[in-house]
Amino acid sequence: MTRIAFVGLGNMGGGMAANQAKAGHEVQAFDLSKAALEKAVGAGCVAAGSAAEAVKAADAVITMLPAGQHVRSIYAGEIIPNAKPGALMIDCSTIDVESARAVAKQVSEAGFRFADAPVSGGQAGAEAGTLAFMVGCAEADFPAVEALIAPMSRITIRAGDHGAGQAAKICNNMVLGATMIATCEAFALAEKLGLEPERFFEIASKSSGQSWSLTSYCPWPGPVPTAPSNRNYEGGFATAMMLKDLKLAQEAAAKAGAATPLGAQAEGLYALFDRLGGGGKDFSAILELFRGHAPA
Repeated sequence: MTRIAFVGLGNMGGGMAANQAKAGHEVQAFDLSKAALEKAVGAGCVAAGSAAEAVKAADAVITMLPAGQHVRSIYAGEIIPNAKPGALMIDCSTIDVESARAVAKQVSEAGFRFADAPVSGGQAGAEAGTLAFMVGCAEADFPAVEALIAPMSRITIRAGDHGAGQAAKICNNMVLGATMIATCEAFALAEKLGLEPERFFEIASKSSGQSWSLTSYCPWPGPVPTAPSNRNYEGGFATAMMLKDLKLAQEAAAKAGAATPLGAQAEGLYALFDRLGGGGKDFSAILELFRGHAPA
């Protein structure tokens, strides 16, 4: 049994912490939300009064926080000063590469091991323990990181050294955001042309238009029963979170001098959908924008 401090129990972190408890680990959990903390306790975790309290006796620390400033602040102010010597620290938040590398440097200089390990798979994957982890860490630390992540993971891949996990995540989600837009545009066009959406799905899913956005996460209700499109686009991966990731990708592209015109267009379209009220809906709900419907 490993003693784990889990900080950040939102839509993703709550399910991840629960899977660590289910695997038989002692999970000291903390979140600013009382409701989230109570839910974690119901799933087998132990409530901590603060992040500092959670990490004191922990063999490992896992964080799942909203943005880079939160990660920087909590590691500098609460985790590093209070953590048990030798603790392994893993940040699963999706943040900017610069913040990930800055925190890694600070943690390493304090004598701890660190990995940035953002995830893909959405809330359903977090609850099922089937997330994909993209890890940035020292090569020698990867076996320990992989073992700790195992109860939450379908696959864990080392992308490279510190910061590489975040780089992989934002590049991957730029692909995802752009391909979902193309998929939604195609469904909207098929509808206008009088082609039954189900028939279009049958054809495209077996042709060169096939993609994960189409066959695993179909934005049109019906063809893929597990897709959020069948739940009025509730749950899944919120438009606001996709927009956050696309902004991170554009910021990284600007700093690196990379040309990402489709990524920029995708960011603009999700920003528009967010302003129209679609921020809380799954990102595949952007289909409604191309059909001329307001978010329901």
